[in-house]
Amino acid sequence: MAVEVERCEEGVAVVTLTAESARNAFSIEVMTKISSAIYTILDDESIRAFVLTGSGKFFCAGADINEFRTCYDDESIAELVQGLTEILHPLLVRGRESATVYVAAMNGAAAGCGLGLALAADYRLALEETKIAAAFFSLGLSPDGGTTWLLPRLVGNQRAKRFFFNNETWSGQDALNAGAVDEISTLDKLTERACEVAANWGKWAGLSRSGTKQLLDSQSFNDFETQLKLEQQRIVEASQTENFSEGVDGFLEKRQPNFR
Repeated sequence: MAVEVERCEEGVAVVTLTAESARNAFSIEVMTKISSAIYTILDDESIRAFVLTGSGKFFCAGADINEFRTCYDDESIAELVQGLTEILHPLLVRGRESATVYVAAMNGAAAGCGLGLALAADYRLALEETKIAAAFFSLGLSPDGGTTWLLPRLVGNQRAKRFFFNNETWSGQDALNAGAVDEISTLDKLTERACEVAANWGKWAGLSRSGTKQLLDSQSFNDFETQLKLEQQRIVEASQTENFSEGVDGFLEKRQPNFR
C-alpha cells in the first residue's frame, strides 16, 4: 500500500506515504495512487483540511533514480518524465486552488519533486533534522514540481536562485530561517501539531479559504487594478452564501460563527 488515509476529528484527514512510497514516490504507479488519494480528499466536502506526512526518514524523497537509469538506457526517459509531470502538475494546481487546507508535516527528507509537494502546502512543519534539497542540479536537470514558482514566493527570488545553483541542502531550522517552513516541531508532536493547524485553518468558510488562497497566488503577477477586480468577484460571491449570513449573526450575537 502506497498511501494510508486516516479520518480525524474536526474535518481533518491525515495522508501518510508509506515507507516505500516516501522513499521512491515518483514512479507512475505510486504517483497515481498518491494523487488518487489526495483527489478523493479534495472532492470530499466533509474534509476541510488534510495533513500529508511520510514515514521513517523520508517525507517524500522524489524519484527512483534506478528507474531513471533504466529508462534512459532504453530511451523511454522522456515518456517517464512526461508521464510523472502530467500526474503531479494538475494535482499541485488543484491543491493550490482548493478550499481544502493542506498542511505538510515534514517528518524527514523532502527532495526533488517531493520538495514541490511540501512547498505547495498552505502550511509547513518540519523537524530540526529534516533535510530539504532540490537535487535537480546533481542529476543535470532543471527544477520541477512547482519549485521555481513556489520557493521564490516564500524566500525571495535571489535566495531561491542560490538554493538551486549552490545545490544546497537545508535543515528544518535553515528552512525556517529562510521562510520556507512555518514551524519547527518534534517527531512525537509533529502529526498532532499539524492536525491542530489543519483544524484551525479549516474552520473558516469554504469561500474564505479558497478565495484567499487563489488571491494570494495571483497577486504577485497581477497589476493592482486586476487584483481588485478579482477581490471584488470573490467577495461578491461569498456575500451570497449561508456562511456569510452565519458570520453576520455570530458577530451581532457576540459568538463564534459555526461555518458549514
